[in-house]
Amino acid sequence: MTRIVMYSTGSCPYCIMAEKLLHSKGVEEIEKIRIDLEPARHIEMLEKTGRRTVPQIYIGKTHVGGYEDLAILNRKDGLVKLLAV
Repeated sequence: MTRIVMYSTGSCPYCIMAEKLLHSKGVEEIEKIRIDLEPARHIEMLEKTGRRTVPQIYIGKTHVGGYEDLAILNRKDGLVKLLAV
C-alpha cells in the first residue's frame, strides 16, 4: 500500500478524524510526525506545505492537505484512487 505520512499533534481532533477516515479505507499504517514533540519537524512542515495547521497529510508524494481536503477527496472518490497508486 502507498506510504501515508501525517504531520500531527497529540491533541488534534482533526488528526484523529483523518486517521479514522484513512483506516476506514483500509490504511493500516500511518507514519505520524508529531510536531508538538519535535519542533524542528514543525518548521519542516511549514517549508514543505506552506501551511501552519495540522494535520498535513501526504499520500505517496502527493500533498493532500488537511482533514477537510482529505474528506473532500474522499467524497469525490479520489481518495481510493490515490491510495491504490
